[in-house]
Amino acid sequence: MSSTDMIQNTEGPAAEPEDNQSSDLASSRPVITIMHASVGSGHKAAANAVAQAIDRMRGTYGVPEDVEVDVIDVLDFGRIKFDGNKTAAAFTGATRPIYDITWRYTLTGRLLWGGGTGWSRVMFPAFNEYVARKRPLAIIATHITAANVAVGARMITGITYPIVCIPTDYEIEGWWPHLETDLFCVATEFMAETLRPRHVKESRIEITGIPVRGGFDKPLDFSAERKRFGLPADKTVVLVMAGASLPQPYVRFRAAIEQILPFLRGFEHMHFVFLPGRDTEYSTRLKTIFDAMKLENVSVLDYVEDMATLMRICDVAILKSGGLTVTECLCARLPMILLGKSYGQEKANTTMLTGFGASMHATTARELILILRHLHDNPAALDALLINADALRKPNAAEDIVKKTCALIGTTQPRPKRFARFYWGDKPAHIR
Repeated sequence: MSSTDMIQNTEGPAAEPEDNQSSDLASSRPVITIMHASVGSGHKAAANAVAQAIDRMRGTYGVPEDVEVDVIDVLDFGRIKFDGNKTAAAFTGATRPIYDITWRYTLTGRLLWGGGTGWSRVMFPAFNEYVARKRPLAIIATHITAANVAVGARMITGITYPIVCIPTDYEIEGWWPHLETDLFCVATEFMAETLRPRHVKESRIEITGIPVRGGFDKPLDFSAERKRFGLPADKTVVLVMAGASLPQPYVRFRAAIEQILPFLRGFEHMHFVFLPGRDTEYSTRLKTIFDAMKLENVSVLDYVEDMATLMRICDVAILKSGGLTVTECLCARLPMILLGKSYGQEKANTTMLTGFGASMHATTARELILILRHLHDNPAALDALLINADALRKPNAAEDIVKKTCALIGTTQPRPKRFARFYWGDKPAHIR
């Protein structure tokens, strides 16, 4: 069996060994569980990035050579099944300001959640059974729900394992299980300053960055790769990232982009690459529009597997401020223009990146045109964004998180059982 075979994307509690012999084999091998929730694509992408890092590090830094890596969606273990992506998409329309209020300090700055068993007992007994069967060495969580379910299972089963939490944005919501988390791996010192008033000890905070897939530092033949993707070698290439597994969060983004299409012809030194992702309907629409307009400085690329290379050969990206996407841009050294009003965690991301001078921000299509004109006439302005972004760039985040996790294995103590635990934090470091 190759090491890659030991990474499993478990499709829920029904993923059982087929016979007793294979069950005994599974129980005898060490297991590290990486949990995400299918609410958008970023949490799963971060979980897979950590899993790939574990695979690369087998036999080093305390990673067992024969470790089994389970990458699981916590929602698959719920007593009530629901679609996390569709639920998240419900907060992309008129309800966005409500989501913004509940995500930010209005409710979660002082009244904080410490962790408990209540929700796990009612909603996630299947995950408790998973823990009792697998007895993981550690659990790494990239989503709040996953982290809280891991805390509950640890209390209920009495099995000790470290819980490592990885917020996948540039600020931290208040419902992470602060007092029961063994380690927070955060992107910036700004986030550490959020955790300290929440009574998280200094020893349980590490500034690692957000984990992303590999490929951002491999050798690159710039000219050959541009030719492979059919892109001009002598123009500023603008990557328009307008695709995702669900179109709802991109409705306003795409509407703003369509407003600038009549102006693209005027940017003669730029070439625009549109990424509709897996949305074939949107891809067909764009191609039809561009054919009708007879635009020559545009390309539409359907789903791209080698995104790391594509991002590295472009000069600037227009995108929404999702945590994983902006982190990949940082790792690819790709300057960013964040487009549209942002809410909740995306608002925190926008504030962080623009505050560092690592990105530009256009709220409307009119502002976007002005920014593009400025960059078209002054391409050296992109260099300033790159220099500022270096302060946030942490391409080795996944490996660093694995090292910190393995150092905790075997050090945790049993926790007392609590049905629910709320507490009052100190004055928040950042009032938004």
